[in-house]
Amino acid sequence: MQRARPVASSFALSAMALAGLLAGCATAPAPEAVIARAESAMGGGAVKTLVYSARGSGGTFGQAYEPTMAWPGLNYTTFTRAVDYDAAYLREEFARSRSEPTGGGAVPLMGQGDQRSVAAVRGNVAWNGAGAAAAGSPVAREARQHDLWTTPHGVLKAARQHGAVVGSASDAGVRYTTLAVKVPGVMAATAWLDDAGLVSRIDSTMPHPVTGDTSVTTLFTDYRDHGGVKFPQRIRQTAGGYPVFDLQVTDVKPNAAVDTAVPDAASNHAERVASTPLAPGLWFLGGGSHHSVLVEMRDHLVIVESPLYDGRAEAVFAEAKRIVPGKPIRAVINSHHHFDHAGGLRAAVAEGATVVASARAKPYFERVFANPNSVAPDRLARSGRRSEIVGVSGKHVISDGARTIEVHEMQGSVHAQGFLMVWLPAEKVLVQADAYTPGAPGAAPPPVPNANNVNLVQNIERLGLPVERIAPLHGRVVPLAELHAAIGRR
Repeated sequence: MQRARPVASSFALSAMALAGLLAGCATAPAPEAVIARAESAMGGGAVKTLVYSARGSGGTFGQAYEPTMAWPGLNYTTFTRAVDYDAAYLREEFARSRSEPTGGGAVPLMGQGDQRSVAAVRGNVAWNGAGAAAAGSPVAREARQHDLWTTPHGVLKAARQHGAVVGSASDAGVRYTTLAVKVPGVMAATAWLDDAGLVSRIDSTMPHPVTGDTSVTTLFTDYRDHGGVKFPQRIRQTAGGYPVFDLQVTDVKPNAAVDTAVPDAASNHAERVASTPLAPGLWFLGGGSHHSVLVEMRDHLVIVESPLYDGRAEAVFAEAKRIVPGKPIRAVINSHHHFDHAGGLRAAVAEGATVVASARAKPYFERVFANPNSVAPDRLARSGRRSEIVGVSGKHVISDGARTIEVHEMQGSVHAQGFLMVWLPAEKVLVQADAYTPGAPGAAPPPVPNANNVNLVQNIERLGLPVERIAPLHGRVVPLAELHAAIGRR
C-alpha cells in the first residue's frame, strides 16, 4: 500500500528556515554566543563521545516498491549508535524486520526474521560488518558522515568547527534561532534552536549517487538529562520526503568508551572488477558486492547494471574499455530503481550512454538526474550532460543484426515494480538482480522457498525462456538447476 507523502515537505521547511534566516540577519547575535548557549543548555561542550540505544520504526531508504512510493516500513527491535566526535566516527548496530511485505533491501522477507548489521564510518572510510566480516562501503561514506554531524550535539560541533550563520525562523507561530552550517562534501544544514537553547530540528541537504542533493529533516523532542547531558528521547527523520526513523531512545551514555579502530578491509578497500568470459563477446564483471555484465555489439558496448556509486561505475567502465578497446559504451541497462542498483547511472549518463530502465522508473530517473549534486559534485554534475532514458514496459529488444539482447519486465514480484531481467537468447544466459542470489555450492535449500526465487522461475516459464545459465548481479554464475534446487525442485 502506498503511504502518503508528508504534508510539510523537508524542502518547504528548509525554505522557511532560509526565509527566517535572511529576515533575522540584521539583528542576529554572534554565532559563538548562540553555540555557547546551546552547548550550555545541552551539556554538549564537554561531550566527546556518545552512545545511545533506541527502538521503534523506520523505512529502508532507497528501496521503495515503486519509484514514487514511501520507503518500505521497518521495525527496529534494537538500535545502538556510538559516536566519537573528535575521531569523526559513527557506528550503528541494529536488528530490524519488515513491517510491510513489498520493497527491497537486505532485510529478510516479511515474517522470516531480522536483519542484524553493523555499519560504521571514520573520516573518509566507511564499512559494513566487524572484525573478519568487515567490508569497505565507500558508497555510504557521505550519508554516515551526515548522520554523525546531524546528531543534536554533532551539529553544534560542526557549527563551531566550520563556521555558522545565525538567523531566525518560525513554525506554527513559534520562533527559533537558527544556525546554518556547511560541512564540505557532506552536508549543508540548518539547526533550529528553541527558547531553551535545545536543538529541536535540523533541515539538511546531503549528496546522493542517485538523487543528487537530497533533503533530510530530523526532529528531536522530549529532552531529558543524562548525567548533565540533555538528549532527546524521540528522534524522527525523513529523507527524500519519506520516513526513515521514528525512534524512542531507551538509554544514553555520554562520554562512554568507544572503539574507533578501522578494520584493515575497510582502510585497504579499492574497487576491483574481475572479468570472466561467459561466451564470445560476453563477460561477467564481478569482484565486488554488485556485479555487471558486458555485451559486445558490432560497433558499441552495452553494460547491464551500473550499481552503487561513481567509483564502482568508473571501475566497471574502465574494465569494459580494457577488454574491448575502441568501442563506446552506448547503453546501460538498469535492472530496477533501488538505489544500490541505480547508483552508477548518473555516471553512465556522464559517459554519454543511454539508460534503459523500466517505464515506471523513467520519469523518476529523469527528475532526479536533473537534480544537482552541489554538496559533493559528481561526475554527472561536472559533465553537464542531460539524461537519455528508454522506458521498458513488457519487452524491449536491442539488436545489431548479429547479436540480440532482450529486456523483459518481470510480473508479480514483491521486490520491485518495473523489475527487469535481461535475456541473451543466443548464449541462453539470463541476467537478473535480487530475484535470486545463489547460495554456497552444495548448500541445502531453505525450508521455505524464497518468494523472489519462486517468482523468477514463474517469469522464466511464463516467457518460455530456455535458460541454461543465470548471471546474477549478486553472487556467482550458476546453471538453472541451482535455482530450481533453491525452490525445492528436483
